[in-house]
Amino acid sequence: QVQLVESGGGLVQAGGSLRLSCAASGSIFRINVMGWYRQAPGKQRESVATITWGGSTNYADSAKGRFTISRDNAKNTVYLQMNSLKPEDTAVYYCNAVVTFYDGRSPLASWGQGTQVTVSS
Repeated sequence: QVQLVESGGGLVQAGGSLRLSCAASGSIFRINVMGWYRQAPGKQRESVATITWGGSTNYADSAKGRFTISRDNAKNTVYLQMNSLKPEDTAVYYCNAVVTFYDGRSPLASWGQGTQVTVSS
């Protein structure tokens, strides 16, 4: 079992910043990829940013230049620093982790419960 616990969401004015955190726990050997996704009302969930164990990152076009993803492998934690927030960034943000285990079972993709980010104009 893997648990992902997110924190850091909230209400912010346009142009402001927020930092999201997501900590994973369980019998984890390694988290190959960690990422942030978001889902706005009436829309499909979309990728915002991902980061590999080695630190390679990938960003959605909407996030480039404004958001920064980082991770602390020792703490099994991923962060998303969001600057210059816009009303269109309003969504529930979900953490995702692709986890491998000590007992060699197949990797598992796990999701957090989500954290609300609301950007007012």
